[in-house]
Amino acid sequence: MHYSNLSSSERRRHPPADEFLRVPLGQMSRNGTVEYTLKELLLYFLRLGACGFGGPIALAGYIQRDLAAKRHWITQDQYLRGLALSQLAPGPLAVQLAIYIGYTKSRFLGGTLVGVAFVLPSFLMVVVLGFLYCNYGGLSFIKALFYGIGPCVIAIIAQSAYRLSRATCKGMGLCWVIFGTVFAATVITQSEMVWLLLLGGILALLIYAPPRFLFSGRFALLLPLGTQGRTLLNIFLFFAKSSLFVFGSGLAIVPFLHTGVVQQFQWLNEKQFLDAVAVAMITPGPLVISVGFIGYLVGGLKGATVAAVAIFLPVWLLTIALVPSYEKVAKNRQVKAFVKGITAATCGAIAGAVIILGRGTIKDIPTALIAAGALGALTRFKIPEPLLIGTAGLLGLCTFGRV
Repeated sequence: MHYSNLSSSERRRHPPADEFLRVPLGQMSRNGTVEYTLKELLLYFLRLGACGFGGPIALAGYIQRDLAAKRHWITQDQYLRGLALSQLAPGPLAVQLAIYIGYTKSRFLGGTLVGVAFVLPSFLMVVVLGFLYCNYGGLSFIKALFYGIGPCVIAIIAQSAYRLSRATCKGMGLCWVIFGTVFAATVITQSEMVWLLLLGGILALLIYAPPRFLFSGRFALLLPLGTQGRTLLNIFLFFAKSSLFVFGSGLAIVPFLHTGVVQQFQWLNEKQFLDAVAVAMITPGPLVISVGFIGYLVGGLKGATVAAVAIFLPVWLLTIALVPSYEKVAKNRQVKAFVKGITAATCGAIAGAVIILGRGTIKDIPTALIAAGALGALTRFKIPEPLLIGTAGLLGLCTFGRV
């Protein structure tokens, strides 16, 4: 007799032969998920933070595969709700998704501990790399490595900007106008203008989802802050503000950081800044952890810690605050339109940053060839970014000092 023809009592006495294959170890809850502990969740995100490469989309994919499809700790619907919230709110997508999952498990404590567990491994890595960079960065082989890595990073940013802008602006003429305007302004002024990003969001809001009432002052905390005060305070204020401009990709923060770190505060020069972006790309976890490396170069271990806390604190606060009422936020047409516009503007800023950073990095035939080769490899083949950067570093060792 076929299993589907058995009565409910017979089904309980005789489960299907493949039941143990379909249900992972653990107690099955009413919504079809497997019971798990907060400790298990923390250990998972520690491992993902230590081994997860590929950027926010890849990290979000790992979370879906591992927690929804394989372990059944969360449902597919829970995952999609968390992903929608992460896309709407500013901040690194994968970190927000992790905090959301932690919050659904153990509320405030779960969201906090999961966020820390996810970020901690990559933070420790960039601190170690910052120490090595500060103490041994003058060695010729280190210079040679980054001679090859620099143009490769430019190619990665360029390809990411292209893909993100296509996904964001496809079929939306206004978004392309916003993109082109911000791109041109960034290239001409060689800096990112915050008011243009906000204007892009507001313009998309007014065109695609005009509100019934006008509001003012709601985005006041995004305005540029002063440069007075102690270094650590400036680090905290600047990076806390920067976290509010991460829309669509961790690379969204690059042009904003470039303006502040290189031009406004002059903490780093162009080469050091690009090296910081490269360090973030060769370490697992969220790309915005590059701020830990920058903070270390500016203020040592204290600077790295303050920068990391500042970049993730607004993300944590926003996610924790929005989860209880996230349904309204996720479906709000005005919020969606504003995010669409500011993301299009951010794409333009990223593309403009490629031109600005490329001018100082691609300065001879070898670096031009490395950049072109990396861009071609990214376009035709799905090569992991750390492997591509490692190869570019080896090419830098072979060509540095010979041109």
